[in-house]
Amino acid sequence: MGRGFLLALEGVDGSGKTTQAQLLALSLLQQGRDVVLTQEPTTGPVGQKLRHYLQGPTRHLSPLEELDLFLTDRREHVEMVINPALAEGRMVISDRYYYSTVAYQGALGLDPGEILAANEAFAPQPDLVFLLLIPVAQALERLQRKRQVSELLPYLERVAAIYESLADQRIQRVDAATSSQALHATLLTRTLAALEGFEGGGRRS
Repeated sequence: MGRGFLLALEGVDGSGKTTQAQLLALSLLQQGRDVVLTQEPTTGPVGQKLRHYLQGPTRHLSPLEELDLFLTDRREHVEMVINPALAEGRMVISDRYYYSTVAYQGALGLDPGEILAANEAFAPQPDLVFLLLIPVAQALERLQRKRQVSELLPYLERVAAIYESLADQRIQRVDAATSSQALHATLLTRTLAALEGFEGGGRRS
């Protein structure tokens, strides 16, 4: 059995990652593919701690403390979910992955390159990444709930700039300022094309 396929969706809050991850997983499941849909922060103890913290009124942890929590949560995610699924030859779709940490903690002043290296020291590299691009102001308009402390306009502008600066052949940039249906059609077409190449001889051991 060959290694499975790891796909990640990235972008600022409000870009549509969660919706598109769900739609993509559903379409692929309907085609008979063995899909694992997951997310970060996870629903594990550290992930729940992160979610509670990010929904709070203040960002009282230092950037390095935040980074440590994200790395701890991701190590558990990789060990408990991602690596076992890939070893079974399954397809993993992750709503956020380590590029989010690069962008969001990098926007707090940490070095994006060092964050990337720290993650790739233990986390498997994705086979495909969709970076959903949308003007930050438009993304924030989509968020109906009260904004989290991590969703303030100036901060997200810095996050978006780091996302834009990422130079990685696995990343495909996609215009997300469109309808959900149109975006899903684009992502599904690109995913199937990537899978065809992967299964036709481009798979990694």
